[in-house]
Order: sequence, then C-alpha cells, then structure tokens
Amino acid sequence: MSELITYHLEDGIATLTLNNGKVNAISPDVIKAFNAALDQAVQDRAVVIITGQPGILSGGYDLKVMTAGPKEAVSLVTAGSTLARRMLSHPFPIIVACPGHAVAKGAFLLLSADYRIGVEGPFSIGLNEVQIGMTMHHAGIELARDRLRRSAFHRSVINAEMFDPASAVDAGFLDKVVPVEQLQEAALTAARQLKKINMNAHKHTKLKVRKALFEILDDAIIRDQEHLG
Repeated sequence: MSELITYHLEDGIATLTLNNGKVNAISPDVIKAFNAALDQAVQDRAVVIITGQPGILSGGYDLKVMTAGPKEAVSLVTAGSTLARRMLSHPFPIIVACPGHAVAKGAFLLLSADYRIGVEGPFSIGLNEVQIGMTMHHAGIELARDRLRRSAFHRSVINAEMFDPASAVDAGFLDKVVPVEQLQEAALTAARQLKKINMNAHKHTKLKVRKALFEILDDAIIRDQEHLG
C-alpha cells in the first residue's frame, strides 16, 4: 500500500507497519498513508494491528515539518489529532504492538487504540512536548486526560515524565508488556480473541463510551487551529 505504512492482511487481521526512518517520524505523508490503510482495513472488515520497527513505534511528529512554519505545524497537528479521533472511532478493534520507544505522537498512537502491548526493555514511553519546548496542544491534553490514570496525567503532560514499559502500564499508556520476542504472537493472539466479538456491537458501544470524548476532541481541534495559527 505504501512504503511508509506496509499493509498485510491475513485471516481477517490487518497489520500496519510504520516504516519512516530510524525514529518513524509522523509526517503528513505518513498520516495520509495511515488513513489509506485504515480505509482498506474497513473494506476488509479486519481487526487492526499497528506496529513499528524493532525498538521503536514512533518518536513523534516530523520536527522538520513542525519547525518549517506555523502553517505547516498547524496542518500536521490538525491531521494528527484527526487521525487519533478516527482511530478512537474505528469500527473494528485496533491493537498497537509497541516494539520499543513511543514518544510524543508515538505515545498518542497508544492512547488512540483499543488495546496496547509493549515489550520489556530500556524503552521510554510518554509525552515529552514540554521537555523540548512545545506547549501541549488542547487535543493532546484532552486525549491524555481521558486515557491516562489521574495519578499519571499531570506528571506526564505537565512534567514530561517518561515511563518505562512496566510503569507505562500503570500510567495507562499500555495494557500489557511481554518479552520482545513474544510481541508479534501476543498481538496476533489478542487480535484473534477480538475477532470473536460482535463487531456491530463493538462499533456502537465504542461510539457510546467515547461520545463525550469525541465532542471534547472536536472542540479541541478547532481551538488548536485558532491558537497555533
């Protein structure tokens, strides 16, 4: 489907693999490829697994784009927030198999999925925007507020605290951690289990559960466009 997002369909499970350089930066082209892959997954009625390269899911937005100018930054953040909202409302389950680091937008991919599996090791997971001089955007704050534990929310968003995989489970970024060599099979096992649920019930329940979050995110995306612009 794309060199940036490869798409592999087998037994009703679509695996989307992010492949954009050593930090898997999220660029406008990556988001375009993500949306195309999700379109295909809907057409295939597939449970989705999103993963990255050994050692990293993503290091966040492409900083070359973010520093190119206000217009480029606003466009990328808007597209990224819209992708997060789309993932949260995707009609089929989304699993993220996180093979290592997940930083900034990489961590937001975790917060936008239905089930998240990480790997053991010296990996960092979290939101480092404040650490690198970026004021957190409204949509990011609201997504983190909804998906993180109260005890971790302020530490993560305001203090830019990074978590190792084990503590990322407690914080709310991950649901489970496995040895690195077991990640692929753990993700496939979770996907096979999720294939057994009623997808119509899953879709409509997901929309009910997250209705208030969608309304908040829609407003936050507009506020981000006004503020960042």
